[in-house]
Amino acid sequence: MSVIPAALPEPAEASRPPEARGLSRDAVRLLVASPARLLHTSFAALPELLVPGDLLVVNTSRTLPAALPARRDGGEAITLNLSTPVPHEHRGRWVVELRRADGAARDGRAGELLSLPAGGRAELVAPYLGTRLWVAALTLPQPLVDYLEQHGRAIRYRHLDGDWPLELHQTVFATEPGSAEMPSAGRPFTPELIAKLIARGIDVAPLLLHTGVSSLEGGEAPYPERYRVPAWTAERVNLARRLGGRVIAVGTTVVRALESAVGVDGRVNRAAGWTQLVIGPRRGVRAVDCLVTGFHDRDSSHLMMLEAIAGPELLERAYRAATGAGYLRHEFGDLLLIEPA
Repeated sequence: MSVIPAALPEPAEASRPPEARGLSRDAVRLLVASPARLLHTSFAALPELLVPGDLLVVNTSRTLPAALPARRDGGEAITLNLSTPVPHEHRGRWVVELRRADGAARDGRAGELLSLPAGGRAELVAPYLGTRLWVAALTLPQPLVDYLEQHGRAIRYRHLDGDWPLELHQTVFATEPGSAEMPSAGRPFTPELIAKLIARGIDVAPLLLHTGVSSLEGGEAPYPERYRVPAWTAERVNLARRLGGRVIAVGTTVVRALESAVGVDGRVNRAAGWTQLVIGPRRGVRAVDCLVTGFHDRDSSHLMMLEAIAGPELLERAYRAATGAGYLRHEFGDLLLIEPA
């Protein structure tokens, strides 16, 4: 992967949601990047930027209040972030992350017991995939989703200014709870914008990918995640491409799900389960033509996927333009529409 030459700026307002900046969701900025142009516009202009026959594929995962207050044996208060159930097992164990206010806590140990609200407990069983994450056995007084709704909050990182309501971490497409963090590329969509897209002849198709924690560090590949591509969506993708339309993924989560369901012939099939697919320039993409995505940190593994779609030169041009124009990154920032060719 080529190295993005300059990290995007992160001014103070990037740490506050658009609502706190006096902006509505449709005032999010959009940079359109293609070989022929770099266009600075508003996300509200998206219907005019697409053409009839295009297909937007969106993620319907709903964000869990996956951060729980916890206390260690010695009395230290800590946050336990739930990432995802342990893949391919049915024992109710979860992959979790221990965090302090200044970052990940790396001093967990196998067998350590954490006290959770209302008499809940979490036992650290073993490190997960050799990373700072842990497999944890949870003992809770009620079903997990109900427990989180009562005692959890949305996961936040240091770039966020305070705790925000969970609803700010949901997209208009969110229906099925399961993501540790918001599939944020879908956040600026509104019912009114979707109606304009449909009226212009641009279709919208759903799939599901429950995201784990996104705070990957240098050298860490994306973790396995749960996904589901319905038969109807697979058929709609194949039809759009057969008729000459473009398949536009709304977010990197959609790219990962579609590319996990595509065959070597380029046809997308109904699929569900766990995906471990890592998409980069060498592997490339087969099912996706364009991508709507946020701006990611320079050391983020997401940039491998963006380069697989855009190519190194277009991606570098886009990030230089965004940096110069003061675009905002992270989940409450601005967006990029990549149109490779």
